[in-house]
Amino acid sequence: MYIGLDLGTSGLKGIVIDDNQTILAEANAALTVSRPHDGWSEQAPADWIAAVEDVMGALASKVDMSGVRAIGLSGQMHGATLLDAAGEVLRPCILWNDTRSAVEAAAMDANPLFRDLTGNIVFPGFTAPKLEWVKNNEPDTFMKVAKVLLPKDYLRYFLTGEYVAEMSDAAGTSWLDTGARDWSDTLLAATDLGREHMPRLVEGSEASGNVRAELASKWGLPANVVVAGGGGDNAASAVGVGVVKSGDAFVSLGTSGVLFAASDSYQPDAASAVHTFCHALPDTWHQMGVILAAADAMNWFAKVLGQKPAALTGALGDLQAPSRALFLPYLGGERTPHNDAKIRASFLHLDHNADQHTMVRAVLEGVTHAVKDSFDALTSTGTKIERLLAVGGGSKSDYWVQAIATSLGMPVHLPVAGDFGGAFGAARLGMMAATGAGAEIATLPTIERTIDPVPELKGDFDAAHQRYQNAYKALKGLN
Repeated sequence: MYIGLDLGTSGLKGIVIDDNQTILAEANAALTVSRPHDGWSEQAPADWIAAVEDVMGALASKVDMSGVRAIGLSGQMHGATLLDAAGEVLRPCILWNDTRSAVEAAAMDANPLFRDLTGNIVFPGFTAPKLEWVKNNEPDTFMKVAKVLLPKDYLRYFLTGEYVAEMSDAAGTSWLDTGARDWSDTLLAATDLGREHMPRLVEGSEASGNVRAELASKWGLPANVVVAGGGGDNAASAVGVGVVKSGDAFVSLGTSGVLFAASDSYQPDAASAVHTFCHALPDTWHQMGVILAAADAMNWFAKVLGQKPAALTGALGDLQAPSRALFLPYLGGERTPHNDAKIRASFLHLDHNADQHTMVRAVLEGVTHAVKDSFDALTSTGTKIERLLAVGGGSKSDYWVQAIATSLGMPVHLPVAGDFGGAFGAARLGMMAATGAGAEIATLPTIERTIDPVPELKGDFDAAHQRYQNAYKALKGLN
């Protein structure tokens, strides 16, 4: 058996799978976020440990844990967990969605070495600018920093006593030479840190240590249970859904939207705001377009109307050509390809004939155009997208999925219902670490059905996408 632990922002999830990758048990523990100031987002690492204790205890009450061979880890990326020389936490972890370090990030991004070596823009949510902020605003704390860990890697420290990170998560720090898959001494020095402040690196499918004996005894685990490197949340989810080979991709229509494509080569394009990170498997990378409001845009509009999102989308019928009405889904800014934290959403070109259906369609089409922006940004670098899966709550809308299929000009595959998320991917990585198996166990899920594009509407969607891009430029000029 193998355990997957996924440390999210709102909770920690754990699952147990058997050798056939059947889920035997699962458990969850909720987490809260502290926002003491505008733009701040923090969590206490002690809360993560309490969540692990709860989840592991719950799993142990459901299955006999004596057959567990490995634990894999997945987690929210970019968080800055600061430890002193004794391994004690110095301050609350600054999370991925914390924007306090915008000034520091802009200054670092102005140094071309960061984009050259990491392959990415230095976003305020990344880890390195957070350390710059601590240095500038909490110098006494900065002077005590002995180790910087990402959130899931603090769980690893609790489980194993080892300071270890893996490539996919480390690639989101702005300190990793992403092509070389190693810490960059040059970039660390630029933030007054050194390699000694960093955990050692392993691949996601490698062993990083073993569960401490006292924890194994408490949870009924055998001796020497392996803890795998694991992966950042999206990379682990990609392992869970089987997107591990060049040509395979998934679009996730969750609160935010992600277009994730696996690649067997390193081909960054930082200026496009595409994330180019290491994958959780050796010699593999991935590119990712990020949309900050995907299903969240539909949820927002449904709340405005006082209705349920599924009822609104379910009433749309067959796919239609986009109307003149446009919705730009930038409720909280946008990541790919604009890297624009200040831009905000807008309805455009409404007339007397615009009704509820018109506006619902405009919201779905607006997110579809944003997916198309990410698709174009990824493929412009040479990334292949030959097979596309759709996951997340928004993928339950056939209208929406067919709009995406038509806009991109390719079929979209819908997997059978099941859990293919970060915890499942983490458990698969644990299986790889314990057995020596490779990517062959990260199989694609069974496809329940495929939604094909509507060829006769392709030109209409292309024309609407061009109007969408022009509308962004006009809106940008007004902000």
